[in-house]
Amino acid sequence: MESKRVAAEKAVAYVRDGMVVGLGTGSTAYWAIQKIGKRVKEGLRIKTVATSIQSEQLAIELGIPVLSLSEVNAIDVTIDGADEVDGDWNLIKGGGGALLREKIIAASSKELIIVVDESKLAPKLGKFHLPVEIVPFGANLTRQKLHELGCVTSLRTTQNKPFVTDNGNYIVDCDFKEIEQAEELQTSINLIPGVVENGLFIRLAKKVIVGYLDGSVQELN
Repeated sequence: MESKRVAAEKAVAYVRDGMVVGLGTGSTAYWAIQKIGKRVKEGLRIKTVATSIQSEQLAIELGIPVLSLSEVNAIDVTIDGADEVDGDWNLIKGGGGALLREKIIAASSKELIIVVDESKLAPKLGKFHLPVEIVPFGANLTRQKLHELGCVTSLRTTQNKPFVTDNGNYIVDCDFKEIEQAEELQTSINLIPGVVENGLFIRLAKKVIVGYLDGSVQELN
């Protein structure tokens, strides 16, 4: 957890007065939001948009100004985590269930800074099961279509019920073992009726900051 904190705090150094900042979701983003809250108390003047209800509530508790997306035309920088990062900085995200909102905000950001610990680095994506957000209607049929792409699927649950996203949808976690053609797979998944979005983030990250167990931090080149 310490490696995530120091890496997140390094990412927050890129936040400057007057920016609109996207707030990610998850354990790494938690530390970034905490640091942003501290800087706001010290006089930093920014506005933010959140990728989840959870992150929005945390920001409000810390006194960080939060806007709705309808009030924003562009986002200067977004700081978020990832479940897996490959050598080309393609990502798998969605372990926290916020992949749709995360992708909408990432795609509208001038700069997406990804913060991870060293365990999230991988030569190829796929060890982490790929989350796919689907509508509840016909969920079993959509899941079957995903299975036909060559993966083992499981419907994400919580307390023996389907996990429901902030958008009222389900998540199917797809085990592809190793993803060879991430961009093509992203397209194939999103062409399935019933799929809302998937957790492949292709060529969206502009910076990747890695925290290591020894307390060091590295910004990848």
